[in-house]
Amino acid sequence: MSTARTDDRGPQEGSKGLVAFAWTLVGIPLVYGLYNTVKAASALFTG
Repeated sequence: MSTARTDDRGPQEGSKGLVAFAWTLVGIPLVYGLYNTVKAASALFTG
């Protein structure tokens, strides 16, 4: 009977910084776009 070997090392240290950088790279334009969308939509409803 063979047993499956699992790797319990978890994420590498450098990957946390890379994930934070990637979210920043995506998040800034996303927040900017949402802000402009809400601003334009509010102009439609407020006159």
